[in-house]
Amino acid sequence: MSGRFWVMVAVVMALLGSGVAGAQAKGADAEGHAWWQHAVFYEIYPRSFADSNGDGVGDLNGITSKMDYLRELGVDAIWITPCYPSPQVDFGYDVSDYENIDPMYGTLGDFDRMVKAGRERGIRIIMDFVPNHTSDQHAWFLDSKSSRTAAHRDWYIWRDGKGPGKPPNNWISLFGGPAWKYDATTDQYYYHFFYAAQPDLNWRNPAVEKAMLDTTRWWYKRGVAGFRLDAVDTLFEDPELRDDPVLPGVNKQGDPNTENVYNTNLPEVHTELKKLRKVADEAGAVLIGETWTSNIAQLDKYYGNGGDELQMPMDFMFTTVNKLSAAEFRRQVAAVNSARGWPVFVIGNHDLVRSYNRYGNGKNNDAIAKLMAAFYLTLRGTPIMYYGEEIGMENNDPTRREDVKDPIGRTGWPAEKGRDGERTPMQWNGAANAGFSEKAPWLPVPASYKTHNVAAEEKNPDSVLSLYKKVLALRHTNEALMEGSYTALNEDDANVMAYLRSYKGKAVLVALNMSGERREARFKVGGLRALVASGAVAKGGDVELEPFGEMIAEVNP
Repeated sequence: MSGRFWVMVAVVMALLGSGVAGAQAKGADAEGHAWWQHAVFYEIYPRSFADSNGDGVGDLNGITSKMDYLRELGVDAIWITPCYPSPQVDFGYDVSDYENIDPMYGTLGDFDRMVKAGRERGIRIIMDFVPNHTSDQHAWFLDSKSSRTAAHRDWYIWRDGKGPGKPPNNWISLFGGPAWKYDATTDQYYYHFFYAAQPDLNWRNPAVEKAMLDTTRWWYKRGVAGFRLDAVDTLFEDPELRDDPVLPGVNKQGDPNTENVYNTNLPEVHTELKKLRKVADEAGAVLIGETWTSNIAQLDKYYGNGGDELQMPMDFMFTTVNKLSAAEFRRQVAAVNSARGWPVFVIGNHDLVRSYNRYGNGKNNDAIAKLMAAFYLTLRGTPIMYYGEEIGMENNDPTRREDVKDPIGRTGWPAEKGRDGERTPMQWNGAANAGFSEKAPWLPVPASYKTHNVAAEEKNPDSVLSLYKKVLALRHTNEALMEGSYTALNEDDANVMAYLRSYKGKAVLVALNMSGERREARFKVGGLRALVASGAVAKGGDVELEPFGEMIAEVNP
């Protein structure tokens, strides 16, 4: 086939794939594309990003101090995991006040300054919203548990047990043990899908719904550009409290395996997402969903009918491809592109072992980290980076139970080590504590911080960070990467993942060698001009790839 053929394919695919539901919403560009479609999002775990006051814990002023770094990196929006007041049983995901900032992170004034600093640099702030549950120290719950006739009693899910010492049903907490805790004050059990200190809210109560919607309005008025919605699939439970089906075996906490049929993914979830979306649209804001789905039909539901639920449900099915496999990634990308909304790609977050470890082979980890960057940052869709990915941060898992801070690690040790390993402090330089803090940080940094840190990698043109910066700069300026359709190439190649991004007669080819052997990929195009490459050379319309090499190239007609 000639180069002209591929250009024709590019034009046709671009015309077919250019429309996106809801793009005319507030904040759209001249061509109707919503701001979040072109944005690169960056997740920040505030305890671990930057410590401005030397107490060993990151804070909002620390984030503000790094805005220039984020802008230079190529970030357009930062998602900050919960920084509300909290007893920190689950490190902020147990909220005791939805409309304030925990003193360990700063003040509302610090938050406002962070929003202003971001706005001056074109960086939007996304908050993490925890709608499923509160802390057991929240004023609502303290009132709720005080008596069966308390004003907030029905704000949570209280039930009688089946008998003395017997919870209402067989539901299991994600953190281990029954999902019900007995409270002697009122002689009833309350429901908690997560930790016992995280009682579930009763979203069937209109007062709860109003309070939560009003909370989002409060933050929008303060300058927040959207929310990542935590655990959205757990908002509702079966009112009849039917037992979940029991499966063979036990989990890492030693509990019976059960299938969450009656306490996750109930239809009412989508009714509430539509209401949250309506409020978001009034502010021109975006909603990102923590949507654990197992197939595209489930993912499609979170986009809603006509795009009236989540603009950005995260595709965690992509993260389940935990090995370098061109065939498996090709299938997953094709599936997500068949969904009825805009794709969202992630390769890591605060709940997942770092991508550097999941995909690395222990020998070529830096090359593989570059490969993955060239991959998920050039797909059709919006990427969400996790802090430290851009410098090749690795997990630093605890080796002793007494060092574990994550509650799921404490209940599941040693089979479950918890999530501390992927939440260690950002590695800024080679000084003590990786330049994160003058004091010993709340979690220890790995020894690799001496080589994998921002200061060192900024000086090295062949570093993981340098590759990230090149790809992100290209992503922001190349129309084919921003807007273009996706066409898989060489689909019978078991080693090289390749695809074409096409828009208005322009095309970019991406070739990724997912093997440890040197490969040559042949493409029937007129010629290629490398835009970003690492371990790859273009020769006419072909690409020679070193082990785990990658190339992003402009296609010449």
